[in-house]
Amino acid sequence: MPDIRLAYRRLAVLYHPDKHGGNTLYEELFKTVAAAYRVLGNEARRAHYDQQLRAETRRFEEARRQQDFRQQGQHIYGAPMPVPVQPLRTRRPAGAQERHYRSIPRRKVKFTRRDYWLTALLGLTLLLFMASVKITMDYVSGSRNYARGLQAYASGNWAGAHSYFTDALQFRPGYNPALRRRAEAAQLGLHDYAAARADLRAALPEAPVALQGQLWLRLGQCEAALQRPVLAQAAYQKALALDSTLARAWLWQGEAALFQHRHFADAVRILSGGLRHAGGPSRLRGQLLTFRGLAYFKLGRYEAAQNDYWEVLDITPRSGQLYFLLARVAQQQQDAPRACDLLQRAVLQGYDFARAARDTVCAVQPASRRAGAAK
Repeated sequence: MPDIRLAYRRLAVLYHPDKHGGNTLYEELFKTVAAAYRVLGNEARRAHYDQQLRAETRRFEEARRQQDFRQQGQHIYGAPMPVPVQPLRTRRPAGAQERHYRSIPRRKVKFTRRDYWLTALLGLTLLLFMASVKITMDYVSGSRNYARGLQAYASGNWAGAHSYFTDALQFRPGYNPALRRRAEAAQLGLHDYAAARADLRAALPEAPVALQGQLWLRLGQCEAALQRPVLAQAAYQKALALDSTLARAWLWQGEAALFQHRHFADAVRILSGGLRHAGGPSRLRGQLLTFRGLAYFKLGRYEAAQNDYWEVLDITPRSGQLYFLLARVAQQQQDAPRACDLLQRAVLQGYDFARAARDTVCAVQPASRRAGAAK
């Protein structure tokens, strides 16, 4: 078998029509080699072929013996000779029409319902694939721009951060963290309070509950910067309703009650509520104490105002404004020497507004002392 297979491969390569430019002679030879291999390459067919070959050989030998031993007077001229044994064929020889290539006539294509369903399914699958690719690419691009915006935000590049967050929102519309950060960049760095207010209002419905108080607080700041005090106070109230620990909201509410509405008792109550959540010494706590001291001063509670001012001085010991406020309390308490001393400290700390008050108070003080001594 290996020898037959090897011989067939060698002859198939030798007589292949493609190597001879489609010559019909080699095409017939190639078909003959293929037919021979189909017979010889199968054990059963080869045994059958060998049996037929031996039978034909015996008939041929018998006919030749009969021809050799004819009588002398027998006319043997023109007697048909035995036909040589031919190889076993599995099909009839190819006709003339098979010896050249013919074009196959094109038939009209008929689509069935199954074909239409398969086509629709293929189109739907393609659309879903394209949509998934688009969604994935937008998600990746939006997340990348958001990360770059955070880096710019951390470095104080407000314009760059705002631009990156805008790009992130183009790829991921309504992305809540990007809306919040863009609002902060517009408010704190660019001072575009109208744009910050629009982003905050867009971010509020989808924001986590724990952050909604902070967002209302920032919204109140924007409304205050846009000269809308009523809306600002409403925003502060919503912020405190969501999170009562927002000391800054207490501060701005107390500031409005103190300076805008001049409700000093309400200002004391609101600012005291903020101090309960202000924590340890900090700039925010100092502002709360300062405003509450002013409210106490307006209410005539000078001791309470003085205590608040001294506590603020523990936080910011070099504040000339606090020395000036303490001097005003001392004036109301009819303690001119202490007032003069406090005004002098305020001037030394660089608070120039106290200079004129010092010159007035400290100029009157010696004259009053001389009048007392004369009595």
